[in-house]
Amino acid sequence: MTASGTRWILAAAAALLSILVFPRFDMVFLAPMCLAPLLVALANDASWKSRFLVGWAAGFFYWFGVCYWIRNVLQDYGGVGMAGGWAVFLLFCLAKGLHWAAFAGLAGPLLNGWWAMPATAALWTGIERTNGPFGFAWLCLGNAGIDMGVPMRAAPFTGVYGVSFVFALMNVAIALVVLRRPRTHLYSLAALPLLFLLPAMPEPETGREVAVLVQPDVEEKQEWSREATAQLIRRMGFLSLDQAISQNPGPNLILWPEAPVPFYYESDPLLREHTSELARQTRSTLLFAGISRTLEHGIFNSAFLIDSSGQFAGRYDKMYLVPFGEFIPPFLGFVNKITDEAGDFTPGSKLTTFENAGHRIGVFICYESVFPHFVREFVEQGAGVLVNLSNDGYFGTSAAREQHLLVARMRAAENRRWLIRATNDGVSATVDPSGRLVNRLPPYRQAAARTRFSYRKDVTSYTKNGDWFAWTCLAAGAALALVRMRDENNRKR
Repeated sequence: MTASGTRWILAAAAALLSILVFPRFDMVFLAPMCLAPLLVALANDASWKSRFLVGWAAGFFYWFGVCYWIRNVLQDYGGVGMAGGWAVFLLFCLAKGLHWAAFAGLAGPLLNGWWAMPATAALWTGIERTNGPFGFAWLCLGNAGIDMGVPMRAAPFTGVYGVSFVFALMNVAIALVVLRRPRTHLYSLAALPLLFLLPAMPEPETGREVAVLVQPDVEEKQEWSREATAQLIRRMGFLSLDQAISQNPGPNLILWPEAPVPFYYESDPLLREHTSELARQTRSTLLFAGISRTLEHGIFNSAFLIDSSGQFAGRYDKMYLVPFGEFIPPFLGFVNKITDEAGDFTPGSKLTTFENAGHRIGVFICYESVFPHFVREFVEQGAGVLVNLSNDGYFGTSAAREQHLLVARMRAAENRRWLIRATNDGVSATVDPSGRLVNRLPPYRQAAARTRFSYRKDVTSYTKNGDWFAWTCLAAGAALALVRMRDENNRKR
């Protein structure tokens, strides 16, 4: 087989191994080695264009395998049909593959020196940080480490990106061994034991407060008449009340999730009456997702807070909207011509925390959980607990539900906060400040349950300082790669 053919096979192997790392396969032991085949393919390829194309192909197949469910969402709920679903999904994979392509194009020269390990790992980590500003943010390599005690010690200092850096460093080491590079190129491995000098993640503990999670299991395609909406409001109220009064102590919070139902709090007197009465009867704060509509500013996907006296006490408007579900990405504007089903929401303009009995609550909605830099701002503004209201019903029975939960768990660990997650039909769960899954409700069924949590006041380095590590990695990795490419071009002349 030709050298070119071998490179393409190695790239495909890297994509496959990376897919296997995440749900539904969960082969997290592959995280320290999944990129190694791609790195081996890049090491002896002198053409940046060739490296770019090989990386693009690997990235395309990776996103195709991890986010296969996007096609189903577009077809089943976006109204674009099978052909439209495939067309938009393939364009998505091509666009997302560009992140891998950029890494591959720049990484080749970095693999040929003593700096190979830290420089290449930094480049990977920095490019991961660009997924939010320049595309669809989802899984970082570091998310695979959520249950690994030692790598996770980096998360409260660097966010998920520090864990990604650790895995990337190990991937580079394996590639260098395969390439038979000098032992001096592996000296960076000596830095890994420094992780043991970082504080261990908090030990398991029982929360001091009680919350009630309501999972209504609402059908995504149900048509909502006034009567059907009223029935759902009463049903969710009954589920809440049953758990709230079933035992002592009473709950501090009751959480209703984001759901495919038109809950217009400002204009629906029945919803206002029932939520107010529920809060008064249970003497609990009620948090629920709904829709806010104003003539001046548009339609918002919002979270509403009703205090224990039954009074409206605040609203947060979702700031990061879901591509295709709540807005159409500009470069795929033609989708508007295919479907009228996708939402046309306006992004919120202000991050808001809610006050509850002397504590503050940070509520983020659905897809917002994938942005580490955003969630940390709730804690920076004083949130003692994090709440994620989501509707994952559009994912069907795909692996996307578990992927979303995996992402959300990292937000708890980065900020050392309890995370309570209420979803329409799963996965509703409670996560402790180490990112451990404390309990979860069974998916695809109506359920409600009491869960424990605590308010916390300590603040992590990541909460205070944000993504300094990831941006430093991007600057250092990209700068060194460009210098190395310039030097190689000069030598060829």
